[in-house]
Amino acid sequence: MNTEMVLKMHEKKRTKCMVYTRVMGYHRPVESFNIGKKQEHKERVHFCEHLKVS
Repeated sequence: MNTEMVLKMHEKKRTKCMVYTRVMGYHRPVESFNIGKKQEHKERVHFCEHLKVS
């Protein structure tokens, strides 16, 4: 079963999810960002402790 099928099956149960990020020492919802800041947030590279660089 692919992701699209699962989402379609459970569409009525889905709810909006608020995503927060830390900005200048406090947390803000990404939804309230302007267009440029939203794009910057999408392009961020998140830290992954398990990534090994050789």
